[in-house]
Amino acid sequence: MADQRVAARYAKSLLDLGKEMGTLDSVKADMDLLSKAMAESRELRLLLRNPIVKHDKKLAILKAIFGGKVSDMTMRFFTILTEKNREAALESMGTEFQVQYNAMQGIQMAEVTSATPLTAASRAEMEKLVTQQTGLTEVKLTEKVDPSLIGGFILRVGDNQIDDSVRTSLRKLRTSLQENSYQQQL
Repeated sequence: MADQRVAARYAKSLLDLGKEMGTLDSVKADMDLLSKAMAESRELRLLLRNPIVKHDKKLAILKAIFGGKVSDMTMRFFTILTEKNREAALESMGTEFQVQYNAMQGIQMAEVTSATPLTAASRAEMEKLVTQQTGLTEVKLTEKVDPSLIGGFILRVGDNQIDDSVRTSLRKLRTSLQENSYQQQL
């Protein structure tokens, strides 16, 4: 939790710096690359959290991985983080940066899970629903398919969830019938 807060603060600083320097797009691309690397490499995450590995060694590894792939400003940022003993925060920094970048740009992320792939009409309807809920005009929808839902959808926007799936409806119906059966037995 502490690393999450630290990551949020550093991400905010990097976002502000990128905006001020006019390099926000390249910094965003760098943070996307960082997020991808962290998601794909368990070894890298463990290395950055390991207190036994010296900071200069961690920085050398970061330079080897990201050197030439990220901007000089981002590489200097990695240097500052390692000098301040905050390299463990890099694990969630890409995600935090993305969240803050989206908030700054007025973009709302949403995830919809459905039993079958969404049609263009249903995708537009989901985006409209998210727009009505949040008041933000731009929506980035992530789609997942889960056949066990049987039908309907589950929409997640931030901490809110709308579950309009057949599976949940059947579960509620079963629970209701079991409660009614139990009450009739009494």
